[in-house]
Amino acid sequence: MKKSTLAVLIILLIAVAGLAVYLFLDNRQTKADMQEMVEQMTFEKEELQDEYEELALQFDGYGKNINNDSLAEKLAIEQQRVQDLLEELRITKATNARRIAELKKELATVRAVMVEYVHQIDSLDRTNKRLTAENIEVKQQYQQVQEKATQLEEEKTRLTEVVTRASMMEVARFSMTQLDSRDKATKRYSKIQKLRFDFAVLKNITTEAGNKTVYLRIVRPDGEVMLKQNSGTFRYENRNIDYSLKKDFEYAGEEISLTLYWTVEEILQIGTYNADFFIDGNLVGSFPFRIEK
Repeated sequence: MKKSTLAVLIILLIAVAGLAVYLFLDNRQTKADMQEMVEQMTFEKEELQDEYEELALQFDGYGKNINNDSLAEKLAIEQQRVQDLLEELRITKATNARRIAELKKELATVRAVMVEYVHQIDSLDRTNKRLTAENIEVKQQYQQVQEKATQLEEEKTRLTEVVTRASMMEVARFSMTQLDSRDKATKRYSKIQKLRFDFAVLKNITTEAGNKTVYLRIVRPDGEVMLKQNSGTFRYENRNIDYSLKKDFEYAGEEISLTLYWTVEEILQIGTYNADFFIDGNLVGSFPFRIEK
């Protein structure tokens, strides 16, 4: 073999060896670059997944504070959309750059929708707080009006009671005298034939003048009311009660003296009696007296 041919072969072998070394080194660099690219894409996928998970939590948090059914329904739809996209992202390979990019755009769209819903939620919250404050104010005003009305009603009742008491007639200067058969005063029990009750209806210019009736209830020591066969009843505190004696008289607002007689037809009990006087449905005087043996 010629020396020139051998030299060419040696040069070719060196060139091939150099090319092989270059290709080997270039392949290693390419693998390293590919590995770095995959790691970068995996990192970006993980970041995107974290953002989706954070957005899902935000949707869940806002969903618990909504009292508007329509808005709550819309928010629930977007929340489910985020969950579906998150599940898809989890199963999507990091090297699927196209789908990863699409999911990133979807994230931006959903986030924009959530921002809009947050604004609506805040607006509703402010409105609810304002309405709640107004409602509290209205309730307070209503309560104040009710309290004022109650006070006025109580004042009216009090004034009515004052007027009623002021216009009530009053019996005073009561005395009971035991009479014998000749209408003479007697202290002897065995001689008593009548009981005379003297009393005065006092002056009261606030009482309406006109014909009046005074009712007398004579209450025995045993608590029973003394009655005659022709005794009747009168109205007192929404019920009818018995009376012992009554007398009609004309009242003009000035003091007037009256007398009532009880004819004794029974055995009188020994002890303390009570004489209760009523006019216009009111108890206007109550006086104790005794009968001794």
